[in-house]
Amino acid sequence: MSTLFISDLHLDASRPDITRLFGTFVREEAASAEALFILGDLFEAWIGDDAADEVAAEVAGALAGLREHGVPCFFIHGNRDFLLGDDWARQARVVLLPDPAVVTIEGERVLLMHGDTLCTDDAPYQAFRAQSHAPAWQRAFLQRGIDERRAFAANARAESSRYTRSVAESITDVNAGAVAAAMRAHGVRTLVHGHTHRPAVHEIDLDGAPARRIVLGDWYEQGSVLRADQGEFRLRALPLVA
Repeated sequence: MSTLFISDLHLDASRPDITRLFGTFVREEAASAEALFILGDLFEAWIGDDAADEVAAEVAGALAGLREHGVPCFFIHGNRDFLLGDDWARQARVVLLPDPAVVTIEGERVLLMHGDTLCTDDAPYQAFRAQSHAPAWQRAFLQRGIDERRAFAANARAESSRYTRSVAESITDVNAGAVAAAMRAHGVRTLVHGHTHRPAVHEIDLDGAPARRIVLGDWYEQGSVLRADQGEFRLRALPLVA
């Protein structure tokens, strides 16, 4: 059986077609897989488990159904849903993994990351990430009212969009040195990540030996899934069906 990887779905009530595509993918493809790995940004925003909405409940139900079929689901936090916690994970029956995480796929050690920590040239983002991942910051944020948190998240998304349009694409992409350092530190030849929304399979040289970096696509205009099966990694798009 195959192992599946997805990321950057950015599920939100404003995009019901993508939520439906995800549900179809879970029922028709993931249900017969060996395992499903979600590498962050499953949701457009996550302001706390206590603020989960209908979309979050629908997604949790779909993923819990996978577990009932005997398919384990693993989740790495993204930059949009890093506050997703144990309560929702229990409801969805997903296993939370650290970022980075090394898993064995058909005998090969594979490094999984969301990918944002590899974008080391983006100094303003890395500064915000360090601040927002501090336990004290997260405790203070989660103590705010839901409406205040929701407003903060909306403003942060707007600021992120403006910032991304204002800087060169190379700044918001991964740094080659950071990629090599991560792979070298974990002793792997395959890295899978999302975040950049630039799906591709990059064949690279790592210390004189072949290696590969596989980037998952986003789910804005279509779906994107990586299938690992019989030693091969195949990245493909999932078209929206009207």
